[in-house]
Amino acid sequence: MFNTVLFDIDGVMLSEERYFDASALTIYELLGSPRFLGADVGQPGISMTPDDEQIQAVRSAVFQRDQVLERLKNVGVNANWDMVYLGFVAEFAALLGQLPRTESVAKAVEAALRDGWTADALCQLGALIRENIGSTRVAWQAYDDVFGRATSRDELFAIARALLREVAPEADEQSLWALGRDTFQEWYLGDEYSGQSIGKQGFLASEQPLVAPESLALLFEQLKGRGIHLGIGTGRPRIETEVPLTHFGWWSFFSVQYVTTASDVLQAETAVPAARPLSKPHPFSYLRSLTGEHEPQTLLAKSLPLDCRNEVLIVGDSIADALAAKSLGASFAAVLTGLEGELARPKFEELKADFILNDVLALNDILLNQSSVTQ
Repeated sequence: MFNTVLFDIDGVMLSEERYFDASALTIYELLGSPRFLGADVGQPGISMTPDDEQIQAVRSAVFQRDQVLERLKNVGVNANWDMVYLGFVAEFAALLGQLPRTESVAKAVEAALRDGWTADALCQLGALIRENIGSTRVAWQAYDDVFGRATSRDELFAIARALLREVAPEADEQSLWALGRDTFQEWYLGDEYSGQSIGKQGFLASEQPLVAPESLALLFEQLKGRGIHLGIGTGRPRIETEVPLTHFGWWSFFSVQYVTTASDVLQAETAVPAARPLSKPHPFSYLRSLTGEHEPQTLLAKSLPLDCRNEVLIVGDSIADALAAKSLGASFAAVLTGLEGELARPKFEELKADFILNDVLALNDILLNQSSVTQ
């Protein structure tokens, strides 16, 4: 009898499409903008306010008509910041691999990276690539060549780390990940919420709910009315969680103590660097939201899986959510409103999801027919 339900947001409550759009725009800018690498990305310079046609053209190129997105999701990559980092590293490594292995080039690379993986370092490396190999055209085909052997998120990060350390053994690759994160936030939040003044309009105002907002609000109200505890474990940062959920009338159903966002995960990783990465499929987000405990060391010391399969239900749209639920010891309800839709059903069947639902509203059939429960 479930007394706690923990929800993912993207692919469950809200469409992931704008997140994928922002991820593609970020990779495109990191590679093609004079602010960063300045490579030839195959199209004119990117506008800070692209229209939908331009966005879809960029996304189709960067993610190879979403095939790269599917590959990332299929090995448990859930966070868009991770997608940006891995997508950029694949194409960046393909360009770096063409540099001649001479002493003068090695010294130039070392000089560029003296202060780590900064925007200025990418500018200098871009100039070095153009000087030594001429064409810096990005083919948008490097992902499989670089990461094709990987079967998990941990393997993807290990490959990326090894590639970057070949170039800069002393530079912390986390700074490159952070550069991608910050650039993504510019795209998703826009000037209004990011505090920048670079002309990006952001996507927070164009979030799309996956079900009727009033119907989902009613579901939350009914669940809470029956004593079911609600929580959230999302790869979104705090502001990108609170703003749209407030807009659609859902935020009031959740206590902040039981909401875990990417901001909280990043804070925990900063406190315990050796534990990185703590984003899904690591169960940290859901464990934090289940317990209400916010001390990272305390959470990481817990022995998993917990004995909570009959009490705790996680609702998500991704393999990362399913793996996190398994690690936590909870039951898992997969919803078919993520990237692949109905095509994801066989994957969830293979993972032995406890429930496979057309959308989040189908939780009615699972939870509202239970006898009364207490918190």
